Amino acid sequence: MKYHGIKEIFRSNVFDQEKMCERLPADIWKKLRAAMNGREKLDEHVADVVASAMKEWAISMGATHWTHWFHPLTGMTAEKHIAFLKVSECGRPFYSFRGRDLLQSEPDASSFPSGGMRSTFQARGYSAWDISSPAFIISTKKGGTLCIPSIFLSFDGTPLDIKTALLKSLQVIEEKTLKLLHLLGHKRITSTYVTVGAEQEFFLLDKKSVATRSDLIFCNRTIIGTPFPKDQTLDAHYFSSIPPRIIAFMEDVERDLARVGVIVEARHNEVAPGQYEFCPRFVEANLACDQNQLIMDTMKKVASKHDLELLLHEKPFDRLNGSGKHINISMCDNEGNNLLQPSNNFEKDLVLICLVASLTYGAAEYHDLLNAIVTTPGNMLRLGGHEAPPSIISVYLGKALDTLFKSIAEGNEENMPGDTYMEFDLKNIPTLLAYSCERNRTSPLAFTGNKFEFRAPGASQALARPITILCSIWAWGIEKLTERIEENIYVGMNHHDALMKAIRETAAEGAKIRFEGDCYSKSWHDEAKARNLKVPKNILESLDYFIEEKNIKMLFGLKIFSRTELEAYRNVGLNRLCNTIETELIVMKKMMFDGILPAIAKQIVLEGEALKYLTDMEPKEIAIWKENIAILGKMKAEIISKIAELDECNKKVKETDTLERKAHLLVNDASILMQEIRKLSDRAEYMMDKNNRPFANYSELLVL
Repeated sequence: MKYHGIKEIFRSNVFDQEKMCERLPADIWKKLRAAMNGREKLDEHVADVVASAMKEWAISMGATHWTHWFHPLTGMTAEKHIAFLKVSECGRPFYSFRGRDLLQSEPDASSFPSGGMRSTFQARGYSAWDISSPAFIISTKKGGTLCIPSIFLSFDGTPLDIKTALLKSLQVIEEKTLKLLHLLGHKRITSTYVTVGAEQEFFLLDKKSVATRSDLIFCNRTIIGTPFPKDQTLDAHYFSSIPPRIIAFMEDVERDLARVGVIVEARHNEVAPGQYEFCPRFVEANLACDQNQLIMDTMKKVASKHDLELLLHEKPFDRLNGSGKHINISMCDNEGNNLLQPSNNFEKDLVLICLVASLTYGAAEYHDLLNAIVTTPGNMLRLGGHEAPPSIISVYLGKALDTLFKSIAEGNEENMPGDTYMEFDLKNIPTLLAYSCERNRTSPLAFTGNKFEFRAPGASQALARPITILCSIWAWGIEKLTERIEENIYVGMNHHDALMKAIRETAAEGAKIRFEGDCYSKSWHDEAKARNLKVPKNILESLDYFIEEKNIKMLFGLKIFSRTELEAYRNVGLNRLCNTIETELIVMKKMMFDGILPAIAKQIVLEGEALKYLTDMEPKEIAIWKENIAILGKMKAEIISKIAELDECNKKVKETDTLERKAHLLVNDASILMQEIRKLSDRAEYMMDKNNRPFANYSELLVL
């Protein structure tokens, strides 16, 4: 059997523009391209021809079904497979896939979360083809399914997904950016688009070890367990040689992803043992969101084939680095130019300066929204640890840009520094190109040379949500800057002075969010409070930022979210929080009674039986031995007592009649009790004989 490389199979399962051009009549292809570029609507005649071509291609590739593939408010993907095969009245089989099937479908909307936007009995929902993202085939051993990226709406047109708002935000930011660019004199630019490359961190564990632990099975994280014995800061795992078993997994993932058009440009070991990272290539933002869903789904499927368990939880192991999803974001024009690429010419850099000033201003005014959008139960365990930025949002520009903005504030115009080089007194080492800014890994939102990196999102999060909010606040900042320039021109200022005055004012108003130092330091936390930056006390306060009046007003003004949709975002977040903690509560109680408490009893018996044979010991030595046994007994009694308190708390949770009260009890009471139980359980685990230990420990889980 001939082996095909990545290049030969790349996009083989994607109905991309090349295949459309080959299979569609010229006039249909022209109309479809116009629809894809947003210049006109797709009529049903064109849709019929496209559907026929798409069907023939899919069937030739072995597909037996098609589905509208959409992203509900769960943050995952959803699909309802419909067979191509139909039977005529006379019993003759035939394949059918019409234009109306391509354009829209009707999945049941009753069981998807809506955050209170609709009642359970309201079941009708619509999925509609997102023309801007190509259809693809997910192959199976006996066929495959044609997946058509779609949005998902309720019967009355209310969005029930995360893609609709994303598409709105991308459309708005393009409109605002084009207006600014034309005002700056760049009339030749006819379109812009946001580009994204999202670094995906994850853990891989042996499936057999995971099977011993109900917390990993049901909660995707360890809710009890003593720390890994080797400090990860001394470990050689980061960027070290990738184990053969993991390489085999990565190669299979990369081949499957290549078929659906996803290129993994880099792979490596991450800091924590058992932790790894994939870095896909930069693509248009909407496509990046679809591709990241494919990456997560593909990794899960392939891991199972390799007898591995994939963990995307943000903090699966206590006192070890958690996993994030670093979103690298930039903007390009229709000529393919990166608008955030610096030069060493002030006039050329004006676009970069305006875009950076706008995003910084937007982040300063709406930093609480950036905080809210990364708030998940798992990510709140990760943020603030030394593997992730703190929950205080700040923007890092780097020395070059920071100096430039300070110069502009003082009324000066300086160029960005040009390329510099580092020479080494070693003849075998080449001259290195030196970047104009450092990478600040402690900053939630940092400029990293020609893009911004949003480090706060968690590994399990869908990309669409944080990108939507980032683009929204960026679009708002661009709009405000543009209005200032126009106002200055209107009152008689020349174009250059009008521009520089607007930039100075915008940069000044964004200054409170800028910080160039260590975001972990206590001094920054104190400084952030002095600057009136919002620092959420807990996850509940962070979720409430969605329904702050000024945030609703801004997002509604941009026509991205309605008040009802933002309230739904908050409610979905609260529901997820409650479900997560309630599940962890049940699992912890079961692990205590099924494993830890019996194991403590066995250890007490083991110690007591051994003591009977030690007849020659001094009374003081016997007392020490008995004290050790008593400690185990007290631990068991304390755990039982804390579980009783947890039961009482859980009873109150079930009796409460509001989502807010339920969430409050779980976060402020139940979670604290569970932390106390964990401390007792982990102390007991340290004192247990290996044969008495009921679950695989960190060492057994993390060392493959």
